[in-house]
Amino acid sequence: MRRWARTRAGAGAVALAALAVGCTIQTEGGGAAQGSEGGGSVLAVKIDNVGAARPQTGIDAADVIYVEQVEAGLSRLMAVFATELPPVIGPVRSARETDLELLRQFDRPALAFSGAQSKLLPLIDGSPLRALPPGKAPGDAYYRDGGRAAPHNLFVRPKALDSGARAGALESTGFRFGPRPAGGTPETRRTVRYPSASFTFDWVEYEGRWRVAMDGTRARTSGGKELRPSTVVVQYVKVRPSRFHDRSGSVTPFTETVGEGTARVLRDGRAYEARWERPSAGDGTRFTTPGGEPLPFAAGQVWVVYAKA
Repeated sequence: MRRWARTRAGAGAVALAALAVGCTIQTEGGGAAQGSEGGGSVLAVKIDNVGAARPQTGIDAADVIYVEQVEAGLSRLMAVFATELPPVIGPVRSARETDLELLRQFDRPALAFSGAQSKLLPLIDGSPLRALPPGKAPGDAYYRDGGRAAPHNLFVRPKALDSGARAGALESTGFRFGPRPAGGTPETRRTVRYPSASFTFDWVEYEGRWRVAMDGTRARTSGGKELRPSTVVVQYVKVRPSRFHDRSGSVTPFTETVGEGTARVLRDGRAYEARWERPSAGDGTRFTTPGGEPLPFAAGQVWVVYAKA
């Protein structure tokens, strides 16, 4: 697996973020910033994202949130946890073929999901990940919230999964963190649209964070916290039909996360034109300036929104 080295400044920024949440991160000198030992893998959770599933729970603690298009032009989230596990995460929904390629950049990640199409299950079983749907997880890990309608009411207690999540696993993503680079253009709002979903990111200067709206409504957790990433990556990718479809016959899109293309990185109220490259599924995704220099992200939560090229 290719590991893209971080600069000393980037490692310091991430270490400071880790200290804020009491987690572990491996610094350049090899020592741990705080908590248990570094290394290990991540816990990825498939998150329902239709209106009936909101507000979601626990996703404000995710290190990375990936946004992908699913059937009928709707969206679904994959929340990746390494540095902090909240008590509860959800609502949890089903996996897609796209997830298997996306997760290959991590070292045997754990994947919490509600299930999958029967023809996809053998691919999941053959993938280098720990599949932890309700049938393979400890009996107290998942539960149904009686105050919500099915299927938008399945939640998981991540600590019951024993996923082995560790901060060091994020090194495999290829992300770099550090001070704001030179250049860029002022940008305080960006909207990404799918056929039946939209995401808007507004820069809040006094908070140093982006505010998220989904389908025109400000995104909050069930505890009332606003979702406030530090970096938003709009990554332009190929989206093609897969061989799978849902019960109504709608074809499941496949988002190609291996390859190369363009991206727009939003941080510190500015937008940076970028190139992305991921040579194989086992590699992380490297983001660079048009001139080929590494493009660092701001320390904090990262959203990667896959948009059709």
